[in-house]
Amino acid sequence: MKTIDFFKGEYAFLSNFWESPVTYDGRTYANSEGAFHSMKTNDSVARESFVSLNPSESKKLGRSVNLRSDWDLVKDSIMEEVVMAKFSQSAELTKKLIATGDAMLIEGNWWGDKYWGVCEGVGKNMLGKILMKVRNELKDFSKLV
Repeated sequence: MKTIDFFKGEYAFLSNFWESPVTYDGRTYANSEGAFHSMKTNDSVARESFVSLNPSESKKLGRSVNLRSDWDLVKDSIMEEVVMAKFSQSAELTKKLIATGDAMLIEGNWWGDKYWGVCEGVGKNMLGKILMKVRNELKDFSKLV
């Protein structure tokens, strides 16, 4: 089985840092990173501030918002919804994701993220798992259309 273990180069589109508009929870964000981090707070004014930020700015701001009390319980499902929105709202991204076939998707990183990715061979790879789930759902949907 093929493994894609870093979301750079031809696979950069798999990263939440990929610049592609995402409409989620009634707002259109410049990228999925902004959509995800905006959901860390229940403050709708604070959420709005993520709309036009680049991914790095969104990640930084996401560290300083008033974190919602249920974040640890909902972050995985929110990430899945945001990733689905990103790929289902762009025919080009849908095709590119499906074109990864049955490859194992691993969000390899050097910055120590062992929850969403894998660093130095260790990590839960939750983003990779979500991407593979979304890929399978989009594959199944495309067979119906």
